[in-house]
Parts: sequence; C-alpha cells; structure tokens
Amino acid sequence: MYTYVLPCTDDKLGLLMHRYFCADMVAKLSLGSCVVLLLAICASGLRSEDDELLRFPPNFLLGVATAAYQIEGAWNVSDKGESTWDRFVHARDGRVYNNETADVAADSYHKYKEDIAIVKKLGFKVYRFSVSWPRILPNGFSNKISKDGIKYYHKLIDEVLANGIIPMMTLYHWDHPQVLEDMGGWLNSEMVELFVDYARIVFREFGSQVKLFIPINEPITECQNGYSSGIFAPGKKLHGFGEYMCMHNVLKAHARAYRIYESEFKKEQKGEVGVMINGFAYMPQSPRDERAAEIAFQFYIGWSMHPIYSKDGDYPPLMKEMIANKSREQGYARSRLPGFDEQWIKYIRGTSDFMAVNHYSSKLVKMGTTGLVPSIENDQGVKDFVDPTWKPSASEWLKVVPEGFRFYLRNLAKHYNNPRIYVTENGVSDYGTLNDDDRIYYFREYLKQMLLAIYVDGVNVQGYLLWSLLDNFEWNRGYNERFGIVYVDFDDPDRPRILKKSASWWQAVIAAGRVL
Repeated sequence: MYTYVLPCTDDKLGLLMHRYFCADMVAKLSLGSCVVLLLAICASGLRSEDDELLRFPPNFLLGVATAAYQIEGAWNVSDKGESTWDRFVHARDGRVYNNETADVAADSYHKYKEDIAIVKKLGFKVYRFSVSWPRILPNGFSNKISKDGIKYYHKLIDEVLANGIIPMMTLYHWDHPQVLEDMGGWLNSEMVELFVDYARIVFREFGSQVKLFIPINEPITECQNGYSSGIFAPGKKLHGFGEYMCMHNVLKAHARAYRIYESEFKKEQKGEVGVMINGFAYMPQSPRDERAAEIAFQFYIGWSMHPIYSKDGDYPPLMKEMIANKSREQGYARSRLPGFDEQWIKYIRGTSDFMAVNHYSSKLVKMGTTGLVPSIENDQGVKDFVDPTWKPSASEWLKVVPEGFRFYLRNLAKHYNNPRIYVTENGVSDYGTLNDDDRIYYFREYLKQMLLAIYVDGVNVQGYLLWSLLDNFEWNRGYNERFGIVYVDFDDPDRPRILKKSASWWQAVIAAGRVL
C-alpha cells in the first residue's frame, strides 16, 4: 500500500491515519490537505492507546468460532453418513498433511460440555459452530432424519444457552454428504433443493433457540479449493468452469434457504439469516494499481456479494464482461460464467440480514497475467503477491497485515452501503506453542484496526468472533497448523485441553472491555 512520509510519525494514530486513511483520500484531497489533517490530529495529542480508540462499542459481541468437521470427530458414531471430507481424508494419498484424518479430531462430540465451559470461563458472549449435514441426514436426503444427530445438536445448544452464551449456527461448513457429491455435488443444480430440504429441517428443529444463522461458510473457498484447484474435498480440478458452476448453485442455495426462513419461520422464530464473505484485502501496490485492486475486489468479493447487496443484483458487470471476453478469445461458444435469468436475479438480491465476514490476511496487486488457462485467476488479469517484510505465520498463505483488515472492512462498507457486519473469523496459525505471543500480537493489532474502521471510518461492525476456540483439523494441513487459543494434545486419546497464553489474554480483554 502506498504511503506518504509526514513529520508526525511519533504519534501512532497519526501514522496509522496517514498510511491507511489518506491513501484513500488522496484522490479527493491535495497532499497538502492530508498534511493539514494529520498535523491537526498530531496537535490534538490523540494517541492509539487512548481508551476511546481501544474500547469496544456498547453491546459489541465478542465470541469464538469452530466448525463441526474440524473439532467433532465421531465420524462414524451412530448413524452418521459419510461426508466428502471423510472420503477425501480416508484416501490417504498425500493430499492431507501426514495423511491425517479428522476421525477423532478434538473429540468435541464427546467433550462439548468442557468446551462450552471454557467459552464461558473466558467470558465470550457468542459461540459460532456448524452442524454436520451427514450427521443430520445420514443418506443425504430428507426421508431419513437421524434422531441421534438431532439430539446431539439440541444438547449442544442447550449447553450453550445454559451458560448464557448466544449460539450462532452455520448450516454448512464444507462437509456435505458424499452421496450427494456422487451426484455432482455443487456442480449439480439439484443440490440447491437438496440443501433447502436440509435447511428447512435445521430451521424447524433449532430455530426456537438459535436466532443467528449462516447458511453456507466461505462459498469462495469451497468453490475454488473444492472444484477448481482440487486441494480441498471433493478434490475436483475443473479450473475455469468448476469454480463458476459451484458458486452459481451455492448462491441459489443460499437465497433459497434465506427465503424459506423468511416465509416459513421468521415470523414465529424472529431470527436472522446472514451471508458469509471471506477474502484477502487486495491492496494496490501503488497509485497506478487502483484498477487492479478494484478488479480483484469484484472477482473475489463482488462475485458473491454483488448479487445480494447491489441495487441491480447479478454478478458484477466488470466480471461478466471480462470473463465473456476471455471465453470468446479462448474459442468457447459462450461465457464460462453461468448467467442468472431475471427471476433469479430478483430472488437472490437482498437475501441477507447481516454480513458475516471472515478475514485473515492481505495481498498487494497489480495488473498482469497469471494462473491456469482457463481459471478465475487468469480471467481477471491481476497479479497478487505479498510484501516480503510482512510477518509470516505457520500457514504459507497467511501473512500478518493488520492494516489490511481495516482496508477490507472499509471496502465492504463502501461497496455495499455499510451493512451490519459480524466478523465471524479472524486469527493466525502457529505450530502449537502454549506461549503464543505472536497470536496475541496478531489479535491486538487486528482489533486496533477494526476499531479504527468503526470509530474513524464509520464501518458498522457489531461483533467479532475469533478463529478458533480449539486447535483443530486444519483441512489439508492436518494438525500441523494450529489456530486455537486452547491447545489440544492430539497424541493423547483423551484429547486434553490446555489454555494458551492467548486465551488468558482474551479473558483479560473481555473483562476490561478494551484491547490491552
């Protein structure tokens, strides 16, 4: 991100403002105006440590997040069916680190009471968890509902509520029944109605107690990693087609779930259904790269948000045009991006009561050609890369870039009329140390940037849920990369939990109501 050197760098807020606020304003203000603004800020003596910038707003919700497949284990307990991830990991073909599986994982299926007790002890007010589709519908279809699966999630929700914690439920966190994948999964348009059958059961069974629902976790990751690159289950490598076909059906499924809740359950249950967006902050390498940043935003964020939040609906016009042109150049008879008819455009638009935002890291962008031909990376003609000075983590893709968080939140507010936002995942990986000072640093700096987005930029963030409560099965990275604030010993059959230093830090932060 480009910056300007100003004389008040000893004032931390002034430094933050000139780096990350004036960069956006430079197109509207002269450099002299930015200097005057920052000198005024410096003269005020306002510092980033001041309580008003470090305190959480009134009624701000702080919580933790998990996902069923990553923590539950109990993969074949009772009548649970096989999921796509069960099939993926059991192949033991090197696609998962050390050929590890989530058959037991953190064993939260059996230890959920202990986990909820930790959430309460630390003081978190919200617990986000997901429901396993094949645990509810063992054969993937609504003609067989598992009594044990329903009973398990009722017990979990009862425990959450008994401890004064708000449940936030994700209906689908990437682990759909394998039998449905055998039918094509998210490439099959029938998956839309099959998901709706499942969603209706979940709303009916749990909606009297759960008031915050997210139908589908990180559609972009599911579609790119599952159906384009193939590094996640179901492992399909259909680049240039698979990611677009998948998202097309996922958007329809999300909208159908929202409309079903709206028409059949909302009046009585009085809950809300949000949409999930995840992504990097795509920041221009220099002032010349603003177009590259906008293209990257529209391809990776607008792809799923424009159909829901924009005035006109549908995919972003820029995206539609660029993919159509690329498809034509490559000799295809039509665009590789499927099209919505007017009925679907209208049906999908507005299907969100709140925006659930997952964010971990950032990238710099400039114009250029990259990626496989065809692919979403190649279609946009943008190169992304990282600054070599950015602090690394245990995950190759995750660099520590706190200022990117504010940039990302501000962009969402700018493009989508400042919707109500819950940050539903944010965190960093290491290799499992208990004295996780790097994680504390990450949380502290990212929270500061979020609060600047709220107080200075006016972004409507109403809650923050960290990822994750527990060390867990980190998808194709197995147990090598740890995101938890609670350590889990995966070599011990009992899977004991140990609070990390970051857990104690969070306990103190919540008690103080401010970033420490």
